[in-house]
Amino acid sequence: MKPNRNLPFSAVELDNGFWHDRQELNRNVTIRNVWKRFEETGRFASFRFDWKEGMPHKPHIFYDSDVAKWMESAAYILQMHPDPWLEERMEELVGLIVAHQQEDGYFNVYFTVVEPENRFRQRFAHELYCAGHLIEAAVAYQNATGRDRFLRAMCRYADCIARVFMEEQAPPFATPGHEEIELALVKLYRCTGEERYLRLARWFLDQRGNNDKDPACMGEWENPRYTQSHLPVRRQFTAEGHAVRAGYLYSAMADVAYETGDPELRTACQSLFENITERRMYITGGMGSSRTGEAFTKDFDLPNATAYTETCAAISLILFAQRMLLLDIDGRYADVVERALYNGFLSGLSLDGRSFFYENPLEIDLDRYGRDTSIKGGEVLPIPQRVEVFECSCCPPNVTRLIASVGEYLATYDDHTVFIHQYMSGTARWQIGNQAVTLRQETRYPADGHIRLTIEGARGMKAALRIPGWCRRYTLLCGGQPVQAAPEKGYVAVNCLGDMVTLELELDMSPVLLEADPRIHADAGRAALQRGPVVYCVEGADHEGAVHDLLVDGWLKARTEELPGMPLPVVRAAGWRRPRPEPGCPYRPLRENLQPLELTYIPYFAFANRGESDMLVWVPVRR
Repeated sequence: MKPNRNLPFSAVELDNGFWHDRQELNRNVTIRNVWKRFEETGRFASFRFDWKEGMPHKPHIFYDSDVAKWMESAAYILQMHPDPWLEERMEELVGLIVAHQQEDGYFNVYFTVVEPENRFRQRFAHELYCAGHLIEAAVAYQNATGRDRFLRAMCRYADCIARVFMEEQAPPFATPGHEEIELALVKLYRCTGEERYLRLARWFLDQRGNNDKDPACMGEWENPRYTQSHLPVRRQFTAEGHAVRAGYLYSAMADVAYETGDPELRTACQSLFENITERRMYITGGMGSSRTGEAFTKDFDLPNATAYTETCAAISLILFAQRMLLLDIDGRYADVVERALYNGFLSGLSLDGRSFFYENPLEIDLDRYGRDTSIKGGEVLPIPQRVEVFECSCCPPNVTRLIASVGEYLATYDDHTVFIHQYMSGTARWQIGNQAVTLRQETRYPADGHIRLTIEGARGMKAALRIPGWCRRYTLLCGGQPVQAAPEKGYVAVNCLGDMVTLELELDMSPVLLEADPRIHADAGRAALQRGPVVYCVEGADHEGAVHDLLVDGWLKARTEELPGMPLPVVRAAGWRRPRPEPGCPYRPLRENLQPLELTYIPYFAFANRGESDMLVWVPVRR
């Protein structure tokens, strides 16, 4: 058995609190609304394989992946909650997939219906990316229902891919232009126990940056860095190119390192994680700072108003960081999971659960929109309001699948220790050897920092609780008595001396102002407010429509307050507003006659839910 194992989300029932509420919204609203919009745009209809030239809703190269992620989301929900409507939709789709799979196992809507002559001929056509998401959906549905016809179909497809790419090496490229199948194949291996799927995953990793065929398949506008093909994966130590592709690749590298013990892959993953989180990640856990290529750029190049920070990129970072936790119990990995979960990921979904952001900027200045009046098109900026569906709609079903399975980030374990990484109100039940373990968390986190934990069935083991990196003060009680042990790599371990152990953890959630590394020029002279794991922002809706003339008091005189419609407390902080404009010249001598003002900070994930509005995460500071 592996030394550290993931607790499956199916072992975790979130019964109240923050993530329970998000899951209920996801189950009752979001998953159905995504279905509706995908139905309206022809994504589901494309699986009937009856499109002809001249008909509406021509299938697209990524429709398979959109539908597959919706199916994976539905399977996760079904595993925890019976739902006849979802099950009927799933059975219909599975039936269409099985009916239209080709004899050799191949399945792809676009390259069967639209361009059959180009099957496995175009590296950037998302075939293997789509295959990966279909495989993940099939594994999820088998786990949810025990029915295996979808899984058997995707095993045939994976075998087809192995034959064509690994054995025959017939295509003009060796690795997918968009990674995803690599981590999906590891899931397939874990589900079936078939070593050949792990070998294929590793083969794709080994070929990347090592096969001369791939550069010949590049588009004119990019270089090999865009697809992380510039170096063999074991020699990649800086995050490059398209951020989502990169995150999926690094997740697969960590998976294969975990399964095989490959030390070079593990070292590369550690270096990549450090490069991202110490030099190329936003305070929100967002990554990918450039719209051009949806990509990483240079160290500390983190502009705010033009931040691309795709929702899927935050998700890929969560996947990567959680896999790093399996390789090495270190609080910095769980800290990044938490940062991205509550900020860069969650901002991608509206509070009503119906609409989404593809990009998640850290600043909105509505006056900047439409300023290029002398040219066609003009500057492209992130949209200031979420929408229900995008032409490229990878993010909505990615959001639904992560929320449905968020319980899997709660804990990991080995034969001696239960490691508690995230704090969510609910109960987990699972088996460690011959011990039936129950972990109960009662908390309003992140509304406040009080967590009560009850652990049963772990006598003789340890419970290791993460003390988040943002937390400056905490108290931990075991059976009402203070625990004096200091954190090691971000965790405090407590011996479970009885059949039931009760722990009380209190994390100081006082708001704090954070400054950026001076090499992040966009944030010079500014500060961001964070309370617990949640990054906050100011929005025009609370400040007479304007935020770019605000300053926050650097000594941070702040209080929290409940605000109707906000899922977490807002923070009221002392600050000022610059004097209003005067007639005449737009420039004037510097003056200190600032107008005192109490600023209202709302959770960053909640911005753009009250109409179009200016927004700032990084606010100028004055002391």
